[in-house]
Amino acid sequence: MMRKAMVPESLLERAARRFKLLGEPVRLQLLNLLQQHGEMTVQALMEATGQKQANVSKHLGLMAKEGLLTRRKEGLNVYYSIADPTLSALCTLVCGQLRQEAFEAAGEG
Repeated sequence: MMRKAMVPESLLERAARRFKLLGEPVRLQLLNLLQQHGEMTVQALMEATGQKQANVSKHLGLMAKEGLLTRRKEGLNVYYSIADPTLSALCTLVCGQLRQEAFEAAGEG
């Protein structure tokens, strides 16, 4: 019996781009902050991460372009928030597996 594909052929490129975006620790840190605080400005994200404005803006722009984030401008401030509701579930699933692996590895020592 053949199983259903994990990633449909028609979505391979888009799925690979999404996973590539999530493969950068700074982006995960930004997503963590946005998940915890909801909407945040670039300035607030810079202060929370210690990253430079150009770096934060680059990562936010890439994630917004791919549809992971929304942005809105109010005066001089640009506010970002999470647009993709699947991000939280995806990260919870992956991190749960990583915790389980770490727990099992600790038990072997």
